[in-house]
Amino acid sequence: MITPAQRNKLIAAARAARQRAYAPYSKFHVGAAVLDERGRIHVGCNVENGSFGLTVCAERNAVAAAIAAGAARVRAVAVFADEAASPCGACRQVLAEFGGLGTDIFVASPQAKGHDSLTLHGLLPMQFIYRDPARAPFGRRRPRGRRARA
Repeated sequence: MITPAQRNKLIAAARAARQRAYAPYSKFHVGAAVLDERGRIHVGCNVENGSFGLTVCAERNAVAAAIAAGAARVRAVAVFADEAASPCGACRQVLAEFGGLGTDIFVASPQAKGHDSLTLHGLLPMQFIYRDPARAPFGRRRPRGRRARA
């Protein structure tokens, strides 16, 4: 859980990042900010490309900035767009990689009187999580059992 002051700073950072979005094709400007495990805020904006598949969303750019700065976890995310918009499916999955089920997500826009508060689990209840079958949670090796004979 984050404080109201942290939430407000996060939304303000996402609003400011939106101003730097590169969106000449869709004209849909998005800014995002993530709060890391040390309380630092990292921002990103959407960057479109003429080859549309190469466009990168604001949320993924914010996560990349956090990781590049040495963050390991994302505690909260704010998305500020021309119209209220929650993270896309790809962004939700990236947030699942670095956040937890309870990661707070705040969605705001210039027209909104406030913001919507969501959780990552509410947006992506069945996220894909890679698990190495040779390892148990927290890095312990799973005991080897007997193999069934065919």
